Amino acid sequence: MERSRLVFSGSGGQGVITAAILLAKAAVLFEGKNATQSQSYGAAARGGATRSDVLISESDIYFPKVVQPNILISLTQESYNTFSGIIRPGGLLLVDARFVSIEQKVDAKHISLPMYDTVMEKIGKPIVFNICMLGALLGATGLVQSQSILKVLETSIPKDFMEMNKKALELGMAMGEAAAV
Repeated sequence: MERSRLVFSGSGGQGVITAAILLAKAAVLFEGKNATQSQSYGAAARGGATRSDVLISESDIYFPKVVQPNILISLTQESYNTFSGIIRPGGLLLVDARFVSIEQKVDAKHISLPMYDTVMEKIGKPIVFNICMLGALLGATGLVQSQSILKVLETSIPKDFMEMNKKALELGMAMGEAAAV
């Protein structure tokens, strides 16, 4: 891997920024890579637009902003409409099938998965939707190992929530791996 440029986008309350932070931490702390993470969000704490940029590289990173991502994750129609035009040709677009209708207007591999619906059906709590999305991303790309994410989670969340997060990560990984073929 030379350099991965990711934009996570969605709405406040979906855990987009948390997922981006977890990925960057896993890359740095447990995989020996360089990573940066930055974020921006609308004025509303919940429901406003959110964006988080993550760069993962084996070499030094001198500029933390992602201008043209090779991976774009959109969890709302608004974020898809706003950011789908900036993806690099040949990149990867990952969206949640419940919240985003894909318009084939970008030169990218499109993966639309029922992440939210799967979490609600199998776990019943939307709080781990972002972890399922992160698992789908890892399953489709192999950016970092799932064990690295779990190690970061162990230091970030209460123990009572670990099993639920692990299950959400595994559900997402399975969907991402199946969609990658």
